[in-house]
Amino acid sequence: MKTTIVALSFLCFLCATTALGQSAPVLSNVPSPIQMQDHPQHASEHAMTQESSLFGNSPYTYAQGEVPLADLGSPVYQTPLGDIARANKKEHITAAKAIKVLEQ
Repeated sequence: MKTTIVALSFLCFLCATTALGQSAPVLSNVPSPIQMQDHPQHASEHAMTQESSLFGNSPYTYAQGEVPLADLGSPVYQTPLGDIARANKKEHITAAKAIKVLEQ
């Protein structure tokens, strides 16, 4: 019964707000035509500039070829999150618990 009353009051509130929203003078009803901007300049042919480096004066180097896997080193082992959660759960179970004391 209570849910029905809540649902009906919400529906009435929704209908009232939409009815008020329809009569709100937000936009005028006078039409105005769309005016597009004019672009008189068009692409034209001209000489290209000289080539320049994007890196500037940085010591960027580039090499090509294969690198042995041993030179890259081994990846750092990271413990999976599930294993960490299980260890924390075991630690929580074995941890000392508070003692309930009832004072009267």
